[in-house]
Amino acid sequence: MTVKVNRSVSSFGVSQDKHKGSVQIVDECELKIPPVVPKSVADMWESLSPDVRAILVASELKRNTQQQQFDRSDSCTAPTAMSPSSSLTVSSDQTSSLGGSTNDDGDDVEQVARKHEKCPVSGADVSLTPLERAPENVFAFTKTHATERTDVVKTPAATITTTTKVVSTSRGWRNIFSLPISYDVNMVAHGTLFDPINPQLLDATGVHPEGYNTRFAVVDSAIDALYGEKIRGYFRAKGVELTTCVIDGGEADKRPKAVDAILDELCAYKLRRREPFLAIGGGCVLDIAGMAACLYRRGVPFVRVPTTLLAIVDASVGVKNGVDYCCQKTEESYKNRIGSFYAPSACLLDPGFISSQDARNISNGLGEVLKLALVRSSDLFELLEAHGRALVETRFEDESLKQSGVSGRIIDLSIQIMLEELGPNLWESKLDRCVDYGHTFSKLLEMVPGADVMHGEAVNVDGFFCVVLSYLRGYIDMGMVRRIFNCMKMLNLPTNSPDLNLELAWQSCKDAIEHRHGEQRIPLITEIGESICVSDITKEELIRALDMMAKFEHSCELY
Repeated sequence: MTVKVNRSVSSFGVSQDKHKGSVQIVDECELKIPPVVPKSVADMWESLSPDVRAILVASELKRNTQQQQFDRSDSCTAPTAMSPSSSLTVSSDQTSSLGGSTNDDGDDVEQVARKHEKCPVSGADVSLTPLERAPENVFAFTKTHATERTDVVKTPAATITTTTKVVSTSRGWRNIFSLPISYDVNMVAHGTLFDPINPQLLDATGVHPEGYNTRFAVVDSAIDALYGEKIRGYFRAKGVELTTCVIDGGEADKRPKAVDAILDELCAYKLRRREPFLAIGGGCVLDIAGMAACLYRRGVPFVRVPTTLLAIVDASVGVKNGVDYCCQKTEESYKNRIGSFYAPSACLLDPGFISSQDARNISNGLGEVLKLALVRSSDLFELLEAHGRALVETRFEDESLKQSGVSGRIIDLSIQIMLEELGPNLWESKLDRCVDYGHTFSKLLEMVPGADVMHGEAVNVDGFFCVVLSYLRGYIDMGMVRRIFNCMKMLNLPTNSPDLNLELAWQSCKDAIEHRHGEQRIPLITEIGESICVSDITKEELIRALDMMAKFEHSCELY
């Protein structure tokens, strides 16, 4: 901070109150100062906040005591006055608090931290001043924006150039708040979640006052058929009455009306503001319930209990919720077009649910696991390559694989990779995301009317198409293409679809540009476990890739 003082003209006298430790304006005649104060200077002083005035006065007191005594010819001990030409200059790189200074009595003088920055959109110079009661969050700002226009007029006699500079200012306030996000992804001992001996499920529903013995759960209809009585029995054993909202968990049911159904039940139940409810089911149910949790009372806690392999390694891990949406104007359906970023209060992952799924659903979940292996982990890929077929055939119940830790290692690695990628980028401020691998062309594949394709299957078709694109660009060789293709076949995942044609592929690229803010940002692998995002895929490349796709044998074996 620099205070510039011109003592040739003085206007305001100041003195220190020894008892209160404050700085006060004093009568000008005590200092033999001319009583006339220009109105512009008075207005300027009045416009300054008390904090800024304190800074100016404190600086005068500290820096100029000796000079003041030299200048005064009488016995007055009042400090020198601030002059009308005094000014405060804060350097543009000053971003931390100016606190910590004291006045002559050793008392702390609160100082104002001012930040200066450039607006990334308009280029305006922005000055930010924290407000006293919320200095970490709320700032008063002034924006100064300078524009310059040059007009050139040519005449037979001369060329006249006129430059016009316009400086505009605006003011307002900025609120800055970083939302604290913390949620635990808990592994549960295999098959014990609904055992009354295990307290994890009840504990996840929060701490309630004595005598509050009701809970609320959204349950997938398929899970209710398999485990409904066991879930209710668990809470009966705990002395708790469970209210359930049972919804269908198919992709066709992932619509706004399903959210409305949950909201109706929450209103009837009268869920308290800080009371977590349970969401038990596959990925679709978790997405729908998360959307309802985000909307009800502008956000209530909810606990994810995934019951499919796909949900365990994908839907349960991040903070995305949402539903598919049919636009009344275009009459088109859009996958996950309506949604939110809203974190669960906790996740409970019990791998015992996996064995209740059929082989196709196991393969479907492994489609997302293989995606992660291709872009992030050669170790995970090698585990799938070596043991994938046995995992599908035994539904993760092969005793030798369980005893050796292979089954658990595959699940743990998948969850850790997802968290490592999502954790620093929960709100997707960075749109170049390797976990978007397999999620460019699959979205439209899943939305084809009548298409018999599950999410992980569509991701794998997309993933192999991107493998071919990588090969055509020279990122990988044919040996690697065949190795990946063979692994996909061992996992019994589809590698092509009759609906994957040029029209759908090119529309997917255009949709990617919209979804990823102006660029395709399509992840392609450069080797197993490594990837890059590209934004220049052409229609000609798509044609060549589709032609090459047709040369592979794309049958599935187990179903």
